[in-house]
Amino acid sequence: MNEHSKIESAVGAHLQVKKVGNSLGVILPKELLARLKIKEGDRFEIVEQTERGIRLSPYDSKHAETMKIAREVMHQYQDTFRALAK
Repeated sequence: MNEHSKIESAVGAHLQVKKVGNSLGVILPKELLARLKIKEGDRFEIVEQTERGIRLSPYDSKHAETMKIAREVMHQYQDTFRALAK
């Protein structure tokens, strides 16, 4: 099996939630971790896409700070944004 087919099979893989210590976790296939360039100890972000969907991406501190500022601005000016949306 070549590297490309390993990655394709990891992307369509079904994962199972398992007990890890006092928490629950999901084990990600090594091919997927390699594709995302995530290694042990790295942080990543979980973004909810739909009611039952998520997106995982490597943690980016600059993006996280930008999103924090955006959320603060949206909260501060929520009435203005609501009026503009009409």
